[in-house]
Formats: sequence, structure tokens, C-alpha cells
Amino acid sequence: MIENRIKFRHLQCFIEVARQNSVSRAADVLSLTQPAVSKKLKELEAMLEVQLLDRSKKGLELTQYGELFLKYAGASVSALREGTDSIIQAQMKGSLRISVGVLPTVAASVLPGAVSHFRQSGMEVTLNLSSGPNTLLLSELRVGELDLVVGRLAEPELMTGLSFQHLYSERITFVVRPGHPLLRNQPFNIQDIRHFNVLFPTKESIIAASAERFLLSRGVGLPPDRTETISDSFGKEYLRQTDAVWIISRGVVAREIEEGEMMELPLDTRETLGPVGLTTRADTLPTPAVQMFMNSIRSTAAAIGNKMG
Repeated sequence: MIENRIKFRHLQCFIEVARQNSVSRAADVLSLTQPAVSKKLKELEAMLEVQLLDRSKKGLELTQYGELFLKYAGASVSALREGTDSIIQAQMKGSLRISVGVLPTVAASVLPGAVSHFRQSGMEVTLNLSSGPNTLLLSELRVGELDLVVGRLAEPELMTGLSFQHLYSERITFVVRPGHPLLRNQPFNIQDIRHFNVLFPTKESIIAASAERFLLSRGVGLPPDRTETISDSFGKEYLRQTDAVWIISRGVVAREIEEGEMMELPLDTRETLGPVGLTTRADTLPTPAVQMFMNSIRSTAAAIGNKMG
């Protein structure tokens, strides 16, 4: 293929000659001899099988093919320079900082592996991971206090000026401690959760509306005895000590479920599936370091996303 034979020096010589309208001046700028520049031009024309430059007594002028090729040659060289600059920027030591807003749904499932993967790059970057209500994290992202938010897709009215990249989808789950009385009920009746304290997401959390819709669709409504919280550490410890029922994104408790520390109630919650991904500012290109961290998140999410559904 032609593009595999064209080298950076071919493009560099062609662009500079077109800019200078002279082989000799281009050679001076590139610190090459005139014969070397002329040779590269002839090689390029031979590979493309067209004449790029019209050589006359008036000097050098671009042919129609030359005008066409210059546009793409210039873009290719610029892209390569931007790429090398991004690597240099990404390798800057001691001065880079990435601020990331993390929702509970990914804090326990995706982020540990993503951070470990990112650290293997050898970059000396300070990672600042913040948690909090989704509305707060998105407002901090919008004003530039955060570079990235990782978690469930927010409601449309909160996404103005922001861009979302999907990683995987996950559902809400109802979990209890092993040996919980509800696990002995055959058949299980969701109405019975009203007899227990229910840990319910706060109004500011993304899954609150989805959880409420699910309960309403099952004729339960909001549990009268409920504790509203977005603290995963509190939820995990409270469940170990009590007969509470915890309504939570499955990613938050996936490890505990897998290891038998928590049990899922037999409910089909597939209708609560929601997209989890990366939210950035729509008008700002992430820095090279942020892009590398996002790649680490994608890599980790791809490996575990199928467990979240």
C-alpha cells in the first residue's frame, strides 16, 4: 500500500517546498542538501504516480494534485506533532494532577483495577479521587474543579454542557445478610420488605428515582421504615449487624455477593438497568494524562462489566 511507503521526511520536504516555493530555501530550513530534498520529492511523486509540483522558469507551483495532497499532508504532520507533544506532556514528572469524581457504583468495582492499571504506565501523576452526590460532582466538573466523573449517567437536565461515554450497564439489587429471614420465605413476596428497615438511596443519588419506580411498579411504594444514605461503608457494616434490606447499585456490592458476604433477594430488577460511564466537559479536550486514565478505566470496565448486569 502506498501509505505504508510514504515516510515522514517525504511529507516534511513536500510541505516545506510548497511553503517556500523553492527547493533551495526548503533545504536550508530543513538543514538538508538540495539534492536530498529533490530526491524525496521525486520519490513521493513516483509513489503517488502524479506530479505534485510544476517546475518552470517562474519557480515551483503546486499542481492540482499538489494542492489536494498538501491539505492532507499538512494535517498528517500536524497530528503527528500533536501526538509527540502529548507524550512529552504526559511524561512530565511531579507537576500533573488528575481530579476525578467517583460515584459508589464504580468506587469498589472499577476504580481499584483502573488505578492499578494506570500506575503501571510509570507516570508520576497525583490522582485526586472525590466522592459525593452526583449533582455536586457534575457541578464541580462543569466549572473545571474536576477533570472527569465516573459513574451512572445522570438525568438529561443535569447533562447540559457535558459529554457521556458508555462503559457498561448495571442494575439495582436488593441485598441482605446471609441467614436473613426473607431468604427463608417461599415463595418470596416483595411486600415483606416493608417489615424491615430499608437502606434507600438519597434523593440526590442517580438510582433513587429508578428504585422508587421499581417499588411502585410492584405495588410496594416507598418503605415506611427507611434510612436514606449513599455511604457504601455504612451500608456494608449496617447490613452485617442488622436485618436491614439494602437497595443499591449492584456494582457497589458485587464482591460481597460473589464471596457470599451478602445475599441478593430473588427479584428480577433488569428493568432498572442503567448506563455507567465517563462524563467529561463537552467543550474541553481531556489532557493526555486524563485520556490515559480514561483508557485504564475502559480496560478495567471491559473486563468486569458483564458481571454488573
